[in-house]
Amino acid sequence: MAELKTKPDTGSVQDFLDGVEPAERRQEAKELCALFCEVTGEPPVLWGGSMVGFGQYSYTYASGRQGEWPITAFSPRKANLSLYIMPGFSDYEPLLAKLGPYKTGKSCLYLKDLKQVSREALAALISASVRDMRQRYPQ
Repeated sequence: MAELKTKPDTGSVQDFLDGVEPAERRQEAKELCALFCEVTGEPPVLWGGSMVGFGQYSYTYASGRQGEWPITAFSPRKANLSLYIMPGFSDYEPLLAKLGPYKTGKSCLYLKDLKQVSREALAALISASVRDMRQRYPQ
């Protein structure tokens, strides 16, 4: 089996955030980092050089493949802020309705502009997803 490329590394989260371009995206990334720290109670860890993760869980697929992944994370990309809401979104529709403009993938929440997003709804979404992940994957 191929080894996962995205794993915790020793890079500095602060250096990574300081290097995000453009400047507006850098500021949004720093705001998100503070919000994730506050909501999760976890320190930020750089994963794969481009994702800031909070907490960690171990998983095993039916195939036997095992790995580690952050309980929640974000990546400040040029086109969008990508937030990793690991349980997916089916249980969080009431919170999403209060969030503001967004798009989703399977476990990714894509935000174009953090200024248009309700911080309260975002904090509640992160909190609910972390709670659910901790229940599913107790340490």
